[in-house]
Amino acid sequence: MTARPTEPRTAGPRPLAQLRREDRGLPWLGQIFDYQRDPIRLYRRHWEHYGPVAPSYLLGQDTVMLLGPDACGEALQNRDKAFANEPAWSQLVGPFFHRGLMLIDFDEHRGHRRIMQEAFTRPRLVGYTRRLHPAIERGMANWEAGREFRAYRRLKQLTLDIAADLFMGGARDTGPAEMERVNRAFIACVQAAAGIVRADVPFTRWGRAYRGRKVLEQFLRGYLPVKRAEATDDIFSVLCHIETEDGDRFSDDDVVNHMIFLMMAAHDTSTITISTMLQYLGQHPEWQERCRAEALALGPAPEMAELESLVSIDLVMREALRLRAPVPVLVRYTVKDTVVQGVRIPARTLCMLGLQFTHLMDDYWSNPAAFDPERFAPERREDRAHRFAWEPFGGGVHKCIGLYFAGLEVKAIMHRLLRGYHWSVDPGYVAPLDHHSLPFPKDGQPIALFRN
Repeated sequence: MTARPTEPRTAGPRPLAQLRREDRGLPWLGQIFDYQRDPIRLYRRHWEHYGPVAPSYLLGQDTVMLLGPDACGEALQNRDKAFANEPAWSQLVGPFFHRGLMLIDFDEHRGHRRIMQEAFTRPRLVGYTRRLHPAIERGMANWEAGREFRAYRRLKQLTLDIAADLFMGGARDTGPAEMERVNRAFIACVQAAAGIVRADVPFTRWGRAYRGRKVLEQFLRGYLPVKRAEATDDIFSVLCHIETEDGDRFSDDDVVNHMIFLMMAAHDTSTITISTMLQYLGQHPEWQERCRAEALALGPAPEMAELESLVSIDLVMREALRLRAPVPVLVRYTVKDTVVQGVRIPARTLCMLGLQFTHLMDDYWSNPAAFDPERFAPERREDRAHRFAWEPFGGGVHKCIGLYFAGLEVKAIMHRLLRGYHWSVDPGYVAPLDHHSLPFPKDGQPIALFRN
């Protein structure tokens, strides 16, 4: 069991603990560099000293870490509507993913989500699945196998190409130079989360992100008239035409804002998940062969129901999401005083929900650092040790709306990789992760990749 401090019982909510001087970090910057070096070590230190509601200090403000499934679960469920997304995420990436679904709250969020759910119904997912296979085939056509194949970099380009096809339709006819420009713009916007200077200043992360946002808006608005004029089966067109039973629709600005956020979420998080699966399957050849047997049992372009039947690949995907959550921390902002795990958190407090820390707690997972997909098998189901033990897609009303689509995309890509290639990874390889924003291997993740 993970050790944590015992708290004396009191009649009412306890005040937030005082942050120790040695945990305060650098002046104004606080613990930002500690997080970037090793977030799990930072979380564990705070868990052991302060418990599930831990004080922290970041970029000139007192903040709170919510650690463990109980504390994270209370914030995600948000029963007293004390936690808001927009004022929290706006401090990190707000100007660049402005009014995406993750950055709106309460009644407005409910209204937008109700419209967007029409884009992710099962019949639409069936159609998206059929479009996935030719997009993946085109994206992998020029892959050159070898002993130093940089998997993460090639996967990132692949998932962007897929997003351009499924989300944009005709945008796949855009030249490679323009798509590279769009990719760089997405990267700039995501990496703004680690910016120190939070203003439109040249040569800073936020300065690059402001320019990236302009590139993305210009790119999408150029296609908007065509997508409004004719309904097709790509997600951009779907967002332009979906309508609820009450007649609610998205405005042009809504469509552009949601597209920027959805395209980022779709290709960044899927890339991280697939690259993690490649690493562990390369280090565990018995699991690679088990997954390959499943892929070979299907045809070259399986339907949605067939992808859902890939049991071993699903187990590996879930374990990859546990070991390396694509979004390892969520942020919330208290709009009023609230109580979490018996501790009072004041209004106007930035809270960090350490989802990745929960995924590695030995209170809920056997040998949590080990790759063990069978922990998700029906006879074990360690993820059911607690309702919020495994939450790579978040939870509550803000739970990822595209999680089923993401699973289909990951399985479709893995299906083609397993049918066409085999690969190996040094058993001692540990990915040197960059934690400035979403975690990714700084070395591009080299693997030895060969055609079957």
